[in-house]
Amino acid sequence: MDAKTALKYAEDHGARFVSVRFTDLVGAWHHLTFPIHELSESSFEDGFGFDASSLRGWASIHESDMLLVPDPSRFWMDPFAEEPTVCFIANVVDPITKEGYGLDPRSVATRAESYLRFTGIADTAYFGPEAEFFVFDGVRFYNEQNAAGYEVESDEGIWNTGRRSNGFESPNLGYRIRNKEGYVPVPPADSLSDLRSEIALTLEDVGIRVECHHHEVATAGQCEIDFRFSTLLGTADNLQLFKYIVRNTAYRYGKAVTFMPKPIYGDNGSGMHCHQSLWKNEKSLFAGDGYAGLSEVARYYIGGLLKHAPAIVAFAAPTTNSYKRLVPGFEAPVNLAYSARNRSAAVRIPMFSQNPKQKRIEFRPPDPSCNPYLAFSAMLMAGLDGIQNRIDPGEPLDKDIYDLSPEELKEVPSLPGSLDEALRALETDHEFLLKGDVFTPQLIERWVNYKREREINPMRMRPHPLEFALYFDI
Repeated sequence: MDAKTALKYAEDHGARFVSVRFTDLVGAWHHLTFPIHELSESSFEDGFGFDASSLRGWASIHESDMLLVPDPSRFWMDPFAEEPTVCFIANVVDPITKEGYGLDPRSVATRAESYLRFTGIADTAYFGPEAEFFVFDGVRFYNEQNAAGYEVESDEGIWNTGRRSNGFESPNLGYRIRNKEGYVPVPPADSLSDLRSEIALTLEDVGIRVECHHHEVATAGQCEIDFRFSTLLGTADNLQLFKYIVRNTAYRYGKAVTFMPKPIYGDNGSGMHCHQSLWKNEKSLFAGDGYAGLSEVARYYIGGLLKHAPAIVAFAAPTTNSYKRLVPGFEAPVNLAYSARNRSAAVRIPMFSQNPKQKRIEFRPPDPSCNPYLAFSAMLMAGLDGIQNRIDPGEPLDKDIYDLSPEELKEVPSLPGSLDEALRALETDHEFLLKGDVFTPQLIERWVNYKREREINPMRMRPHPLEFALYFDI
């Protein structure tokens, strides 16, 4: 794709506006919209100027001028805009150096792919995430000085089995998904099948190939829609667009979607297992004759992931809420081991097919609250470090984790138990991220400071509603 092709597409579809999308440090999508006459061939080199000082974690006021340079290889028509609007994903560029802005997450992913090719190990890294989410019928939350709380509404939730019918709510017909029993039921228990189908069709319209959709394990509308893998950068772009399509389609249905990993108590949270593989000259480097059909390269890649996992999750499980999902003893992937069978291991080797082209590894700790550009790049850099330093991942963990004795369990390291612990791991283990200038010390420092100041400290200082039940009469 080039600029001429992109402009022709916009003209053929009668675009009257152009929406230029970009991702902030934390991972939220933003956009600027221009009349279509402002888009020209030179826009794909000169970009659009904007003020970056008001975005979370980004430029200081004295260095706020930045450029948004659209990528002509990724465009689509916005399915939710009333006026025909063509959309582009942009890189954030420093107007003076004309290089990718150091805190732009998409620039990190671009540098990660360049570094991969520079190493000569491989020329392509493929990623395929499984981003789970919840669909609610309503949500409210508040955090005042004298009060705090939240409530989610879900007609599908198991807590509604005793709800009386009235003139303001739908009739109670008794079909509810029990806790931990929501995996792939048919309607009417699965009340969201049609919504997911509409999301899938809309995803196809914007160029994302859907492979499957289904209800997930939890009650109250947990869902999964799987889309086809792509390159690291392509998949990160697709995941941002995926979230946009999911949220806005549900919004049209009068429903709310959240990608936070643990929105309800007492049931499964939402993860984002990340399938990944390395290829060179159109040949998979992960297929071999070792354990579970893996190559030596794949084993070393796993070794890198496991060694650096405590630092990786600072990007891949990046919220305080993430660690309400990553709790030992609840089938969470917290054990730093690999296995073809054990889903509580951090790395799993899917065995659905023996086709060498489908050989891949699955890193299970990430969740969909992450910034995909940073999370995927961190995983790739850890895997490459494993290959470069021939890091042995040890023996696989094929035993049932719950059958292990305390002595055996002590030999299996685990993930950090909180975001604060993960950030400390990142502070002490980030040299592997700095190779090839993929990540910068400035970005890592900014990330750690932002998370501590804006998320960890406010959470630490606020009384929790449960504390009143535990301690009010103490």
